[in-house]
Amino acid sequence: QVHLVESGGGLVQAGGSLRLSCAASGRTFSDYAMGWFRQAPGKEREFVAAINWSDKRTRYPDFVKGRFTISRENVRNTVYLQMNTLKPEDTAVYYCGVVDKWDRVPFWDYWGQGTQVTVSS
Repeated sequence: QVHLVESGGGLVQAGGSLRLSCAASGRTFSDYAMGWFRQAPGKEREFVAAINWSDKRTRYPDFVKGRFTISRENVRNTVYLQMNTLKPEDTAVYYCGVVDKWDRVPFWDYWGQGTQVTVSS
């Protein structure tokens, strides 16, 4: 079992920035990827970003490219999501996920409880 705890959400004005953090503990995989997805009320889950733990490959959907950056800190087993130039449509609960192989992104094996991000216009 993997335990993921997100933090860093909050209320920010449009154009502002937030940095989300996700600390992982528990079972480890030999090679894995971590990332973020989000879900707004009444909308489907959306993939936001992923990073491969071993080689730091990253992947983003077009709607966040140039605005969001995912990174990881090996020692702390933590992944971060730096979100800049936030828009009201970025408002959602953001979840951290982990999957045992890069090729399986974004089909997460485990995810956290989520952190709310609200962007006001």
